[in-house]
Amino acid sequence: MIGSAVAPYLASQGHEVVRLVRREPGAGEVRWDPDAGTIDAAGLEGFDGVVHVASMPWPARWTSETKKQMRANRIVTNSLLAETLASRKRKPRVLVCASGMGIYPSSGDQVITEESALGSDFLATLQRDGEAAAAQASTAGIRVVNLRIPAVLGGAAIRRNMGRLGSGRQWASWVARDELASIVNHVLVTDALVGPVNPVSPNPVRNAEYAATLSRALGSKPGLPIPAFLLRLMLGEMGDALILASRRIEPRKLLATGYQFRFPTLEVALRHELGAAA
Repeated sequence: MIGSAVAPYLASQGHEVVRLVRREPGAGEVRWDPDAGTIDAAGLEGFDGVVHVASMPWPARWTSETKKQMRANRIVTNSLLAETLASRKRKPRVLVCASGMGIYPSSGDQVITEESALGSDFLATLQRDGEAAAAQASTAGIRVVNLRIPAVLGGAAIRRNMGRLGSGRQWASWVARDELASIVNHVLVTDALVGPVNPVSPNPVRNAEYAATLSRALGSKPGLPIPAFLLRLMLGEMGDALILASRRIEPRKLLATGYQFRFPTLEVALRHELGAAA
């Protein structure tokens, strides 16, 4: 979902975009198969920058087996790409790699920045280990940026008319899909950005406000509220780690480097993304 917005936006900004694909490559494509640990290393020679936002679809419930799959997917893809880029004679200047907001613990009303303490649960450990795998490229002099991505507004899921989840008081950090594409471009061309970056709107909202704003944007009544116990029953660990957790995240590094948000408020972002989807 993210890559489908990032690639055309980068092309519109004058970049020449080459895609990594798992099938037989065509023009402007390079083949890889992260599950098999293979990649066309020669095809990655001489790029200015590399953007990695690939991920497996996450299951609704995290069993011990799905956790192994999630870890293998994140660590293997990051390691394969980072190690291959580090071994090239003509290395890229920058590797932009997807991480996630789950690296931070649920923190109530506390504002979270890139300098905040990290969590220790499964989700936080997954993201920390993924960032460590990507950091292997930095030993070869490549600038590595880890985008700690929040909930992304875009795709078919944006039309799910949710009601309040749990108490509704938990903070929800978010970013519009097209905003994230322009953030990727900013990160690629801004040498001062290194390490973790929070690609989030500067205006997080509480979950209840998100549900009400989405309803207005859709022109319909809010969905039924779902109590916390039912979310935990349906989703297990993921319910607490993502849905009921409160993360009030600030894009401090982006703002410090002069990034100007195109869709800074939730209603503007939702109306834009809903219009694009239509």
